[in-house]
Amino acid sequence: MELRQLRYFVEVAQREHISEAAEHLHVAQSAISRQIANLEEELGTPLFERIGRNVRLTPIGKTFLEHTITALKAIDFAAKQVEEYLDPAKGTIKIGFPTSLASYVLPTVISAFKKEYPDVSFHLRQGSYKFLIDSVKNRELNLAFLGPLPPKDETINTTILFSENIYALLPANHPLAKNEQINLVDLRNENFVLFPEGYILHKVAVEACRSVGFIPAITSVGEDMDALKGLVAAGIGVTLLPESSLYDSTPRFTVKMPITIPAIRRTVGVISPTNRELAASEKVFLDFVTNFFSRLSQFQ
Repeated sequence: MELRQLRYFVEVAQREHISEAAEHLHVAQSAISRQIANLEEELGTPLFERIGRNVRLTPIGKTFLEHTITALKAIDFAAKQVEEYLDPAKGTIKIGFPTSLASYVLPTVISAFKKEYPDVSFHLRQGSYKFLIDSVKNRELNLAFLGPLPPKDETINTTILFSENIYALLPANHPLAKNEQINLVDLRNENFVLFPEGYILHKVAVEACRSVGFIPAITSVGEDMDALKGLVAAGIGVTLLPESSLYDSTPRFTVKMPITIPAIRRTVGVISPTNRELAASEKVFLDFVTNFFSRLSQFQ
């Protein structure tokens, strides 16, 4: 059994078409067909059933695919560790991040890191809260920024970088816009614009409102920060956002408002796997990020 056979097998299984797999891999269709046949002969069972010009995995083929993907990820990671052992300052760091950290936190820390390690490259993957946690657990990622951090468990390490307040964002002409601060209950009769249900910041906002005795009236939703800020600026409603997402500037026609009761906060940090070692460049980056925010906190 060869790595080439396994990679060909995965490509065909995911595309369900040998000629499309051959085109993507830049090899002859006959070469892929021959390698798949050799693999099936070695295993002693068909992995695909042929349906016209397409192919479909057999039940045992589906099982074999699942384990093959896991094995190839482990092999690729091992090769990456060897490469970065030879020179950890020239690796590639793959990081997941949510939209709430995309505008300030992520660019700030990567920019600072690149000044010290200019030869390290980054592969960034934006995703939802659940997607990022699952990606670390199933080997798609080794590092992911999250806020708030999930509970630590047997598969996930958590590293807290900082904590921050959640602010209300109001239209500039809102009756409360001239206040220095508000209580959350002051917004009980307002229309809210939030992330969709299933997003962690939706849950944070709704639970905060419920803690002071009301359920927010959600009239519009947006899937990124800019969309929510735009809806508030248009006077569609109010929202609750992390302080770091408002660092650069408060959007036009809006007012950033501190909330005193209750104090709504979230932790921000990095998750990593407990069941495998980080690559050398990933360890360097995690140490850098931890020290970076530790130094920042001393001046706050």
